[in-house]
Amino acid sequence: MASTETKTTDAGAGGDQQIASVEAGLDALESGVVGRTSFRQTFVNKILPPIVAIAVVIVVWQALITFNIVDDPGKLPSPSDVGDEFKEAWLEGRLLEYIWTSVSRGLLGFLFALAIGTPLGLLVARVKFVRAAIGPILSGLQSLPSVAWVPPAVLWLGLNNSMMYAVILLGAVPSIANGLVSGIDQVPPLFLRAGRTMGATGLKGAWHIVLPAALPGYLAGVKQGWAFSWRSLMAAEIIASSPDLGIGLGALLENGRNASSMSMVFEAIILILFVGIAIDLLIFSPLERRVLRSRGLLVKS
Repeated sequence: MASTETKTTDAGAGGDQQIASVEAGLDALESGVVGRTSFRQTFVNKILPPIVAIAVVIVVWQALITFNIVDDPGKLPSPSDVGDEFKEAWLEGRLLEYIWTSVSRGLLGFLFALAIGTPLGLLVARVKFVRAAIGPILSGLQSLPSVAWVPPAVLWLGLNNSMMYAVILLGAVPSIANGLVSGIDQVPPLFLRAGRTMGATGLKGAWHIVLPAALPGYLAGVKQGWAFSWRSLMAAEIIASSPDLGIGLGALLENGRNASSMSMVFEAIILILFVGIAIDLLIFSPLERRVLRSRGLLVKS
């Protein structure tokens, strides 16, 4: 009898040791997730590569001019010519005006699209009749080029900021709504049943259960919605340019084409690209990392 008790005690101690080792392993995994990288690693892995890529592009660009591979400035201006265009716009105080005109329109229109696309996506995902009725329409609108909305928007609303916002909404809302629908479709049914069991139904269930669980897919749709907003705005500014609307980046691009100034065209293209990258790095990338880290999907910050 004593021998049996001793064996039972030893088995229990061995089980406790196994549980402790498993907990230690889980603690190690958690500590790996929250660990911070040094500035040197961040610089080498994230900052230095794009700097090198930009330097290579400029070197190749200048080589095309230096070795007369492209000897027509009307087709390809030199980096120094584009730099002079930037310098002139900066000294005259026009550079920040170009950027602010477009960025303010783009962000405001995107917020409107977010306010409309989020409840629309939730409605489509949760109500079968609504999904059957307008789900295919949203998918079709998402594939429709944004530039197609500019002519009717001008005829409906005239050459004003309302027309710009209408084009942004028509371009971005379908992407945001479809992203949320896709995210909700991937929510495990167990989460929904658990939420209903705890009384989280209707709007309460959507806010506390559905939206948090669908957040990765929704965030992907929001990110794509911003891309559609920005492209829609550029199309609207290029086609529907007017002195009353001010000069945004799209209008600057069109002005460069009308003036046959390739340096101005390149200036506008670089600014459009810069704003798109800056918005992604400053807003969407940190938000995406935070969501992934909260779900244990990001090993290193």
